[in-house]
Order: sequence, then structure tokens, then C-alpha cells
Amino acid sequence: MQNSLTRKPIEIKISTVVAVAISLHEASIPVLTAALEEMTAGSPDFFDDEFAVIDVEAIADLSLDWDALIPLFKANGLNPVAVRHANEQDHAALRSHGLSIDVVNKPRSEVETPPSVPAVAEAAASKPEPEQEPAPAPEPQIIIRNNPALVIDTPVRGGQRIYAKGADLIITAVVNPGAEVIADGSIHIYAPLRGRALAGATGNTEARIFALTMEPELVSIAGIYRTFENGFPDLAANHPVQVRLNGDSIEVSSVKSTG
Repeated sequence: MQNSLTRKPIEIKISTVVAVAISLHEASIPVLTAALEEMTAGSPDFFDDEFAVIDVEAIADLSLDWDALIPLFKANGLNPVAVRHANEQDHAALRSHGLSIDVVNKPRSEVETPPSVPAVAEAAASKPEPEQEPAPAPEPQIIIRNNPALVIDTPVRGGQRIYAKGADLIITAVVNPGAEVIADGSIHIYAPLRGRALAGATGNTEARIFALTMEPELVSIAGIYRTFENGFPDLAANHPVQVRLNGDSIEVSSVKSTG
């Protein structure tokens, strides 16, 4: 009885939710439908009901048919939860679909209006010019990166999702098909990778994915992904494999010793 009296009827805690970022560059529903069909190869569980944030900055001047767009994403296994850079006139329609408005604040330098040239000249003329001092010699730049890591020692089962927030992810057991491992940093798998691996989840383009055996369903670096329906690249045998970004494309290569 005491527990039922002291237990709170509702508790709210801070939670991290990983969402797919959808950047739209077209407003045409037929064009987007064809693009999604090509992307998913007709597989209804390709995205597996992932949460999605839609970014419309690239087409902010176009009119969007939200009544058709939201069902289109849901039909392809994407669950939109928010829209970024939405026009204010679309806010009511988005809220009617249960979507949040993700407000993106501009940097201070973009918001403030710089003083006019005459004002700057007048201010400079009113102050005595300081004596020129020799510029100090530049100090050597020392970069110290503290990358914590989340270590997983057990197999990652199908349907299981592991997220290393603000850290690298190290896994010493197999990542099974249907499993998803995510890290803001790099992912190191000292076993076969047979599920999905998404490194640099918050935009780190320097992140990489390493695995002793690479048989993934999907890999992604900083939101750029690659699937392997047509087979995995033919690489040197008995070498670990790494995945990294090369420009805007995913590069897969063997990790060979130089010793």
C-alpha cells in the first residue's frame, strides 16, 4: 500500500531518440514516390518504422502537399515526427498531422545587422590610432580529443538497437541481421557485422566503421548510407574492413598492415 501511495503517476526523464534525417530537394509527390521506391527496392521494412525529421530548407519557396507527403513516408516505413525549416504558413497543417516544428536558430552573426560603412568610418576617425605592435608568433596548435567509448561484449540480436551517444562504439561480438548499432563517433566491431551500422550519427564526417568480417545490411557515415543488394565489394581475404566517407560517397576498403 505504501508503494502505491508514494509512486508518482507519471515520470518524465530526458531520453535520446535517434531519428532519420530526410532532406527534401523536390516537392513533386510522383518524383518523391519514385525516388523512395528506388531507394528501398520495394522492401516494406527497409526503414522499419524509423522516426524521421524532414528538412525542407532546400525547397522553402515551394508549396508542399503535406496531406500526401506524410502518408507517403509512412507507407515506406518512415515515421515523421518533426519538420525543420518549415514555412510559417505550413505550421498549422503540420501540427494537424501531429508533427513538431523544429526551430533552427541562426548564428548570431547572421541575425545581427552590421553597422553601415559611414558609421564605422566615423567611429574609427574619432579614436586615436593605436601604435602598431609586432604580432606575436603563432603558438603551435595542440588538439586533444577525448573520445569515450561504449563497450558491448555480448552479441547484438536482431531487432536490438544500441546507440553510443557522444562516443565511439566497440563491440566484441557478432552484430546479427536485423540489429542496428549507432554511434556519434566511430564503430569498431571485432566480429562479423551482419546488421546495420551508422557511425557519425550527429554529422561527424571523420567517423569510420571497422569490422573483422563485413556482411552488413546497411552502413552509414554522417547520414550518407550504402546498401549491398548487389553484393559486397571483392576485397583482400583475411583482412579487417573499414568504411569511411570519400567526398559524398561511402568507400569500403581492406585494412592492411604496413609493417
